[in-house]
Amino acid sequence: MMNVTLLMTQAAPAASESFGAIGDWAVSVMNWLGAIGVGLLVLLENLFPPIPSEVILPLAGFTSGLPGSGFTWVEALIWATVGSTVGAYALYGLGAALGHDRTVRLLAALPLVDRKDIEKTIAWFNKNGYWTVFFGRMLPIFRSLISIPAGVEKMQWWKFGLLTFAGSAIWNTIFVYGGYMLGSNWEAIINVADWLKYLVIGVVAIVGIWYIVHKLRQSAKKRKGGVNADLQDPLPQDHPDLNPQLRDGDNA
Repeated sequence: MMNVTLLMTQAAPAASESFGAIGDWAVSVMNWLGAIGVGLLVLLENLFPPIPSEVILPLAGFTSGLPGSGFTWVEALIWATVGSTVGAYALYGLGAALGHDRTVRLLAALPLVDRKDIEKTIAWFNKNGYWTVFFGRMLPIFRSLISIPAGVEKMQWWKFGLLTFAGSAIWNTIFVYGGYMLGSNWEAIINVADWLKYLVIGVVAIVGIWYIVHKLRQSAKKRKGGVNADLQDPLPQDHPDLNPQLRDGDNA
């Protein structure tokens, strides 16, 4: 039986210094359920993004190295990867329930979103979906969300599971083992995760701004073209292009 008091005494101060309630709560779950608690926390992180895996995983590694923890970093890694995969399947099921047609209708109803662009994106995903799922599991923000389009497009469930498990295992290993090796300095690995997260957010923001500007320009051009067409003088009724008989008579 693990020494709950010892764990809380050693782990809680380190966690609460930077993460407050989240760190304390995570440690208490790990104390209660051991490595299985790590898997449960990661599963919840997939479904509720405000719970950060970048905190849970290295904290699990650090906790596994404390005396009386009751589990090793390898056990924490295994259960974390199982939790990631189960959580991903839940979101996959949500995408499958929405379906292709309903998803396209919902997205097409959004401002500045064209159905043609949605179909192009879906076609790209269907072509590159397997690699997208694998690498997506190693990117902040997209780690959970990538499961939804996989479900929408009915990616083979077993391939989705294998790719999700493999990608999650790589991501989880970096953070769990990193937290274990860094020990009481486990928070240092969070800085790396933060930089990666900010990079992804920056890229998404740039692409989003470009898309909005592009669509606004397209809309402005269409309106301008319609106004110009309305301003053009209509041809007179006796113009040869409107009256073939007049044109034929002139030729005669």
